Amino acid sequence: MANIRCAVIDDEPLALGLMASYVKKTPFLELVGSYSSAIQAMNELPNHPADLLFLDIQMPELNGLDFSRMVPAQTRIVFTTAFDQYAIDGYRVNALDYLLKPISYPNFLQAAQKAQEWFKLVEQKQQETDEPVSIFVKSEYKQVQVMLDDILYIEGLKDYVKIYEEGQDKPLLSLMSMKSMEELLPSSRFLRVHRSYIVQKSKIRVVEHNRIVFGKTYIPVGDSYKEEFQAFLNERSSPKR
Repeated sequence: MANIRCAVIDDEPLALGLMASYVKKTPFLELVGSYSSAIQAMNELPNHPADLLFLDIQMPELNGLDFSRMVPAQTRIVFTTAFDQYAIDGYRVNALDYLLKPISYPNFLQAAQKAQEWFKLVEQKQQETDEPVSIFVKSEYKQVQVMLDDILYIEGLKDYVKIYEEGQDKPLLSLMSMKSMEELLPSSRFLRVHRSYIVQKSKIRVVEHNRIVFGKTYIPVGDSYKEEFQAFLNERSSPKR
């Protein structure tokens, strides 16, 4: 397994330096960025992507909790703070761990090892299934990694596609055709149901009047895709009595 790329974000210079030093002395971590504000990190991280963020919560302008909702879904987060009342909020945004200041190296290492185990599980899953766990798509002049597990559905719009992910308020827009996207995705997990829609099979919860329901969104099943979609439903339907 390759080293985990890390970034440290903290508005306190001493805390920032300490956390950066912890990352540097940990053999399986690689420091790719050290930022004194979430605003700075927001501008720099797209050019220096990180797998794991050690992120302070209490910061001016943009706090860590709000910033954590803006990073790519596959980026893991360990929150650092002097205020333990943020713990519950931290776990609501799916943080891997929560470190209370002052942070000792043993406590830091324990959180880092937890992150290492998470990334190992992702890698192991990829090897077991012999299928990718993520794809890279071009968006706003950047290559963005999208975890397949997070995709709900893809919508085609002329020369663009919109990728809708769980936990993200806005879809990811990419300049590519639906045909190219369909070829990029494993057919064992994704199904074309309309000339403008591809859905992840495991995310389908409700089908109503030949439409797939994702919250308030209704995805139609096109005539030329109905037979394949019905076969998929039959495979997963309980036998009639």
